[in-house]
Order: sequence, then structure tokens, then C-alpha cells
Amino acid sequence: MIPKVFREVIDLGDGREISIETGKLAKQAHGSVVVQSGKCMLLCTVVSNYKQSDLDFLPLTVDYREKFAASGRYPGGFFKREARPSDGEILTMRLVDRVLRPLFPKDYHSETQVMIQLMSHDEDVMPDAMAGLAASAAIQLSDFPFECTISEVRVGRVDGEFVINPTRTQLLESDIDMVIGASADSVMMVEGEMGEISEEEMVEAIKFAHEAVKVQCAAQDRLADAFGRKEVREYEGEPEDEELAKKIYDMAYDKVYTIAKAGSAKQERSAAFAEIKEEIKATFSEEELEEIGDLVSKYYYKAEKEAVRNLTLNEGLRLDGRKTDEIRPIWCEVDYLPSTHGSSIFTRGETQALATVTLGTSREANQIDMPSFEGEETFYLHYNFPPFSTGEARPIRGTSRREIGHGNLAQRALKGMIPEDCPYTVRVVSEVLESNGSSSMATVCSGTMALMDAGVQLKKPVSGIAMGLISDAESGNYAVLSDILGDEDHLGDMDFKVTGTADGITACQMDIKVKGLSYEILVKALKQAQAGRLHILGKLTETIAQPNVDVKAHAPKMVTTTIPGEYIGALIGPGGKVIQELQKTTKTTIVINEDPVTEEGLVEILGTDQDGIDAVLAKIDSITFKPEVGSVYEVKVIKILDFGAVVEYVEAPGNEVLLHVSELAWKRTENVTDAVNMGDVFDVKYFGTDPRTRKEKVSRKALLPKPEGYKERPPRDNRDRGRNDRNNRDRKARRD
Repeated sequence: MIPKVFREVIDLGDGREISIETGKLAKQAHGSVVVQSGKCMLLCTVVSNYKQSDLDFLPLTVDYREKFAASGRYPGGFFKREARPSDGEILTMRLVDRVLRPLFPKDYHSETQVMIQLMSHDEDVMPDAMAGLAASAAIQLSDFPFECTISEVRVGRVDGEFVINPTRTQLLESDIDMVIGASADSVMMVEGEMGEISEEEMVEAIKFAHEAVKVQCAAQDRLADAFGRKEVREYEGEPEDEELAKKIYDMAYDKVYTIAKAGSAKQERSAAFAEIKEEIKATFSEEELEEIGDLVSKYYYKAEKEAVRNLTLNEGLRLDGRKTDEIRPIWCEVDYLPSTHGSSIFTRGETQALATVTLGTSREANQIDMPSFEGEETFYLHYNFPPFSTGEARPIRGTSRREIGHGNLAQRALKGMIPEDCPYTVRVVSEVLESNGSSSMATVCSGTMALMDAGVQLKKPVSGIAMGLISDAESGNYAVLSDILGDEDHLGDMDFKVTGTADGITACQMDIKVKGLSYEILVKALKQAQAGRLHILGKLTETIAQPNVDVKAHAPKMVTTTIPGEYIGALIGPGGKVIQELQKTTKTTIVINEDPVTEEGLVEILGTDQDGIDAVLAKIDSITFKPEVGSVYEVKVIKILDFGAVVEYVEAPGNEVLLHVSELAWKRTENVTDAVNMGDVFDVKYFGTDPRTRKEKVSRKALLPKPEGYKERPPRDNRDRGRNDRNNRDRKARRD
């Protein structure tokens, strides 16, 4: 039976469109759609168990995968099957998860899975920009309890004009690359990188993207209406007890408010809050706690959250005693680790990041092999968040999605400040040693200093700050918080991270938890973030004002040069013999990359010893040496023969040429040693290749004065030469 297909089309302008289709594929899923733009097709399916889990949170899994068949390719490596997700896929999962998760009811705990798969790829379409649209459209066709339709778009700016879902080529020319997730009413998520834009420009980009999101939300609603909306499923929510909630509120609120107002450190404050909670629990019997213990904890945390928020709104004070725009004390240090190529410590309050920099050749570039993109990164940043940084003990099972996301944010913040002519592959690693507040922003700060300590000539230093917002919808009162604590991150209505130089924003990440946040408040928050960012930047530049002029003595020096393509083989040698021996004797690393356009070889020489690097350069000069006709060169005699001397060019050791006995002097030379001896150094003139002998010709006598009365021998006539040759052959025949 031919399936009934429902379809909606979204016009992106410039002849581009996105279609949303359902009814053909994956009909046993609770909701499924195919989203297509050009030849790019995403299949999204959603399923949620009807039975509530025993967990006290929503076990939501967002999975985004790109199939290699989508671009007609095989998976790389020995194992020819898609395996663990790449960093790029994980970053797309996080973009979608951050918008979806807050829209499920807080008491909905059924295991839910959103699967988005790239089934067909188009070089002109970036699929991650449509993943949020696909997820929301599939959910709208399900019976999930979900608050409202959402979508996500990418916005770029090319030649001063904003573009929705730009191509990868357009992004190369764009000074903005942001993904915005929103509903028709409110912006909920922003993440991206920028080329030092202003706060006002960033807000304009968000507004432009939000208008496109509204169009996509309307298309999803039309599709759901045409398909037939399902009745929202019933589920067993969490029990509520208003009387118990009031009782605990009355017992906890004033005590929490008093402790919060005292302004204490994290551990001291946490212990005091825990003591209040235990005092409240002690008023109930063990039997009562078995029955309502979860509610007691829930209502206590609700009272604690309200007390802390009200303290900030009413008195402008925060948990650690700071004012709303106050930055915690900062101390920094560079060159802390003696063996690394660059290192720094950045400590802000109870957050600390230790960054290291390693310099390498193009061979150490980070290879990206995804169905939607192949390439490499010569600057990349890795972020590690061990459990001890928050005073916890838990098993470490690989790199978490959070670590990948935070590392990517810091990388995007810094990469625009790496100079285009930086010869190195640069790897930054941030080890978070303490965390109470934004460790990703601490990573940006420590990364900046470590790069400058390593001698990487950053265009400008970059700093970052995490901001928060607490607001009261009824009164309209709000407070923007600079440099938020971990607790403030959880209890606030918005948390956003902004990085930049003194001249503008380079990256941002926002999660907005309240509806209808005005752009006026957003601009004010960004301006306050700018002031905090510049304050932190001042602390960084007090520690290290400029990048070190040179790399450290134990760090590798990098020299690059080019050679004609015809000499690449000679430098490598048969089976790599020449280059391997050269690396061994000079203690350097040599990498040769051939330019497919010019066919020249780009040679990278990496070594800690300048003498070794100079020796490699001398060898390259020797291999690529090509004397010019009519030029004079200094040579050295390295071998004596009966018919001449073998000489070596002094400026290009290893390049030899025969100096014929007839070119030693103007007078007849019987023995070569009458004119020159082993080790003699003198000048010769280069005449190019002799057409008669097809050998290179050099002359010493051409640079010597002619003896008085010297007469040139007249050149032989070609006919005489031919006749003599025949006579010689005849004489030889008679002898035979």
C-alpha cells in the first residue's frame, strides 16, 4: 500500500528551501520526519517509554550520527563500520539537547530517545543547522508531554548581510557563526564564534535568527495539524503535598537566607545548608521519611533556591558576599611547568585551570573525518574535568560530552587570534584543578597566557566570563550576575559565557531558562559581561603583557621553506633513506607536503638545536642547487683524475662537477697536479651543458689572464671533423 505522505516547505530565500516530510519512513517510532534541503536529508525518530523510570530526572538521550554512505564514502581505519561518535557529532547532540530538555515537564521521567541520522549529504548544506528542526518536528507528531515547538538555525554575516543556514563556503567569509535555538516566543540557546563583534551586533544577529525560527515553528505546526495531532499521553507525575511544602518552607527559608547573607566559602556554606536540611529531616520519624523523604528534599531545595534568589534581588548580595557585578579575586602564573613548551595557571576564586601548550609540525594536526566534512585543525584545545576538581570521587570512563563541549567553546574563543602565518600545529590542554564557577572561561584565560608563554604570537589576548541572571516576572525586578558560582548557575534564569578581546566578542554560549527575556535585558547583561571581561583581561596582561619573542630553549623551533617539486624525491631519497638519515644526524623532524596547485614542496623543519636546523637547510640548498650560466662559483678539489679534477661547489656541498684538464690553464697542462692539488679552493666559471659532450662545463682558465702572445686555436671545420672521424674509423678497420 502506498503510504500517505505529509509535507511542509520552508523558504530560506536565495532559491533554497527546507522540506519536512512524514508518513513514509520509520512509522513504528512515536514520531518520525525526514528533513531535506538540497540533497541533504536527515531522518529523525523519537521514542519515549510509557512507563516512568525510577530516576528523579528525565533520562533523555539525543543521538546525532552521520552515515558515511551519505557522502558515498567508507569509514576510515581498519574497522569499516561507524563506531563511536566524533566530536562534531557530539557537539550537534549537545546543541539539540540543551533546547529540548527544559521543555519536558520536570516530573516526566520516562526514558526518551531522539535519534537524528544524516542519510544523504550535500556539500552546500551544513546538516547540524537542521538537527533541532528535525527533533522538534518529530516530537510534534508524537504524544510526548512537550511544552512548545522549537527550532534551531545557524546565522552568518557575509559582506555585512545576515544569512540563515549559510554554506560552509559562505562561513569562510563570515565574521559570525552562531546557532540559535528558540521557540516562537523566546530565544532559549545561543552558541557560536565571532570575529570581535560588538554586543549590539550580536543581539541583532540573534533577532534575525529568531525571525527565521518563527517561520520554521509555524511550518511544524502546520505539518502536525495536517498529520493529526495526538492526544498527550497521561503519566504518573511526582506526588505533591502543599501543606508539607509550606511547613518545610517556614522551617528553612529564614535560616537559609541568614547563612546565604553571611557570604561564606563553598564548603562552609554547603555544610551549613546540609545541617539545616538534616535538622528538618530530624523532625520526622523514620517511617515518615521512608514515605515522604523525597518530598522533604525537594521542598527544602525549593525553599533554599527562593531564599538565595531573593537575597540577590532584594539586597544585591550573593552567596559568597559579593555584589552582583563583582569579580572574584584572581591570581595568575606563567611558565609554571619547566618541561612544557608553554604553561600557565589561572585561578579565579575557587576555580582553577592549568593550561599547557605543545608545538608541533603539520603531522600533528587534528584530522577530522566526518561524512559531512573532511579536513584538519592546526590549532585545537582539549579540556579535562577530573572529579577531584569538585571534591568528588567517581570512575572516569572516557571523555564526557561536557568536556568536549567546553573544550570546543574555549577553542572557538581562541582560534581566531592564532596568526595565519603561525608555522606550528598548536595543541592546548586545560586541566581543571578546582571548579566552582565556569571552568571553560578559566580555560580561555589560562589558554591565552600559556600560548603567549610558549611564544605563539597571538594577535590579541582573550579573556572570558560566565554571567547569570535572576529575575522576578511579577515585579519585573532582575539582577545580572558577573562571574557566577556553580550554585548560581543552577538557581538562575540564564547563564551565559562570553569571551573576547578588548575590541569585541570572539565566542559565546547562552542557555536562557525564562520565557520572553527582553533584548534590553540581554544587551545590559552583555555590557556588564564586557566590563567583567575587560577586568579579567587586565589581570592576564599584568601577568604576561606580550607573547614571548621566541619559543623556549627546550621547545622546538620551526623553519619552513619551499623546494621545486622535481627535488622532492631527491630530498626523500630511495626508500626515505636521505630524509631519515638527515633527521637522525641533525636531531630534527622534517615534514614535506606537496602543494597540489603549484606542485612545490613545503618543507617543515622542527628541532630544538639551531645548528641542526641550519644543517638541514644547507642540505636542502645543496640538493636544490642549480648553477646559472655565466656565473662564478667557488669550488674545492675533492678528486684528481688523469683527465681533470672533480670539484665540489663550496656553497652547495655534495654537488660535484668535472673540471677538464683543458680548462685548468691557458697553457697546455700535461699533469693535472701541475695546476691544482687535492683540497685547493678557487673560482670557476659555469658555462652550462656542453652540447657536444652533454656534460656540464666549468672553467678555471676563463677567469685567468691570457699569457702574452697567446693565440686561439682556430676552430675545426665541421667537414674536416667529419673527414677525420671517417679516417680514424678506416684506420681502425684496417688494424682489425
